[in-house]
Amino acid sequence: MITSDPLLATDQPRLLSRPHTEPIGSPSRPAKVQPWHLERLAVVYVRQSSPYQVMFNKESAEVQAGFRDLAIGWGWPADRVIVITDDQAKSGTTADGRLGFQWLLTEVNLDHVGIILGFQVSRLSRANSDWYRLLERCAVFHTLLADQDGIYDPTLYNDRLLVGLKGTMSEAELHFLKQRLYHGRLNKARRGELFTMVPTGYVRLPGDQIALDPDEQVQLVVRLIFDKFDELGSVGAVLRYLVRHDIKLGMRVQSGPDTGRLEWHRAIRGTLHTIIRHPIYAGCYAFGFRRDDPRRRKPDLPHSGRVRVEPLNWEVMIPDKVPAYITWERYLSNQERLAANRCLPTAVGVPRGGPSLLSGLVYCSRCGRRMQVAYHAKGTPVYYRCQTRSLEYGEPFCQILAGGSLEALVTEEVLQVLEPAKLELCFQAVADLERERQRLDQHWQKRLERARIEAQRAARQYHAVEPEDRSVARELERRWEQALREQRGLEEQYDRFKTNAPREPTAADRQRIEAWAGDLSGLWHAPSTTIQDRKTIVRFLVERITVGVRGQTEWVDVAIRWAGGLESRHEICRPVKTYEPLSNYQALRDRMIELRRAGTRTGEIAGRLNREGFHPPHGPAQFTRSIVKQFLVRRGLLGPGTGRRISPQDLGRHEWRLGDLARELEMAVNTLRNWHDRGWVLGRMSAKIGGAWILWADEEELERLRRLRSWRPVGSDQRRPPELTTPRSRKGCGRNQPAKAPR
Repeated sequence: MITSDPLLATDQPRLLSRPHTEPIGSPSRPAKVQPWHLERLAVVYVRQSSPYQVMFNKESAEVQAGFRDLAIGWGWPADRVIVITDDQAKSGTTADGRLGFQWLLTEVNLDHVGIILGFQVSRLSRANSDWYRLLERCAVFHTLLADQDGIYDPTLYNDRLLVGLKGTMSEAELHFLKQRLYHGRLNKARRGELFTMVPTGYVRLPGDQIALDPDEQVQLVVRLIFDKFDELGSVGAVLRYLVRHDIKLGMRVQSGPDTGRLEWHRAIRGTLHTIIRHPIYAGCYAFGFRRDDPRRRKPDLPHSGRVRVEPLNWEVMIPDKVPAYITWERYLSNQERLAANRCLPTAVGVPRGGPSLLSGLVYCSRCGRRMQVAYHAKGTPVYYRCQTRSLEYGEPFCQILAGGSLEALVTEEVLQVLEPAKLELCFQAVADLERERQRLDQHWQKRLERARIEAQRAARQYHAVEPEDRSVARELERRWEQALREQRGLEEQYDRFKTNAPREPTAADRQRIEAWAGDLSGLWHAPSTTIQDRKTIVRFLVERITVGVRGQTEWVDVAIRWAGGLESRHEICRPVKTYEPLSNYQALRDRMIELRRAGTRTGEIAGRLNREGFHPPHGPAQFTRSIVKQFLVRRGLLGPGTGRRISPQDLGRHEWRLGDLARELEMAVNTLRNWHDRGWVLGRMSAKIGGAWILWADEEELERLRRLRSWRPVGSDQRRPPELTTPRSRKGCGRNQPAKAPR
């Protein structure tokens, strides 16, 4: 706090009692101190750099606070002398977080300060940017500066030059101190002996050496983390596995009276990241794999702004220096996996729960960029699209590809690759399951053994105490009972684990596995196989899929690069929105017209087209009667308004073709068809084969339909009046006819 504490008003320190150069040592007021200076505040700035100095170097604080008596001796009233102690245990390398310095700068700008007193310039600031800013404001408002060497007036050139030089020397001094400390640490690191903290799974030995933790359970958990990362592929999945099985990490206390004591903590994501990223677990001693980035530094967080340095760019790297948990090749593979798991446009990413099978693997053959996945509102993958140029340059998409046919192709190819080894893979999965069961059982045995040891230790302590010392015996008895309760609780949890854990497969189980192995496709599409499982399998086998649409047609060239470098080329047929982009559209249209003019029915046309190799635009599906009929109707080859099926001679008095009546009423054909389905319009079906509906409407009916067309609801009542929806009776028309017209 900024205080005028009388406890700091001690006798003159011995450092200030000896003779000083003028004017500090003069008993009278120095000449530079003018009467108008005495009308403003005198501020004594006290700062020490670290908590250790504050706790154990109290003489320095007393010497700095002693300047308060000096200011009173020069004529300042005691209540006008303020001692700033807010910045104790804070570094002077920056003004961020130093509330006392910021308050002082504000008071100077308000013209409230007459003199600033401090033991050295370095107490005020070790950074020239902050020091010269204060010096400039002091010159503007005629604020004096004083230290153990003298009084300085920043408005005088010589004084300003001197204090500016002192500030530069203070900053340089800090640089020299850091350089000496850094090179000392670097020299020790080059010998592989610098260990500020020992990572989880290691212990420090005498002589600046480290070794594997002697506790077998600690080693077991660390090895389990690396094995599960290889299996599951992400830190998040490993974390969920450890939490699900209640597996904790053994950590040694790094400092304090309990240094070296083993404690068990639950796993957190940051700790798992550190274990997988740290090169020491591969036996490599490294120094300088983190560096400070001033751009990332945050105020009040002294250890913020630290970023990782890429492997092989470290300042010191000594392979095989310490005992290892994994090999160096495995460490590099883990780093590649972590980089690929990052949520970046250039990374494949972690297999997630989205329905897209090939997310992160599909690339555009035109620009070489990775294609993004677009999802339908219902969550199913609709298409892959290359949108980088659109996002960056506002250009159209390179290409868009529906994902169904591409994913079907990759699935078929993956199953063919797995086919020769399907039985071996099934038995390998059984072996992995058995190994997993044994590993978890071993972990439980270690926990039970530790609980029994703790209970036995508590029992020995209880039996070793003298019976007369009941105050100690009661506490030891409570600890023994607590240890027994914990042991019993673990034994109950272990019983539940054995009940729920997978049992060892029997001969019958292996026979069933052999039967399942014959249906690899069934296992792939089984509901028990999750989309994450399928994605993981695909990513193990496929490195990259490059696709290129041939113009705007339905044909797509696909190149699959498999793990190991082999590349296979394929072509697929993608669905398109309309018939026109089809490469054989003209031949398809001519063939339909030819068959239709020959009097072939729509169902027979669909069969002929399927046998001749034609397909509709929406994928490789076959033609049906409805698809053919829709094609012919939309192109004026069939249905109402074409003049080919219903001629004027087929119409009676006041009869209309569907399209003609819709145009007369100025409404949509589909809406009029819906009115007929509801019974609001009378009609009959043409007697010709495949005929369409013929509607009836005389002048009165036309007027009613126009009023129905223009009707709008009033208020909350959405029902149409019955007089508008009820047609007049006409023989041969009405509800006794078929309910729906053919579409």
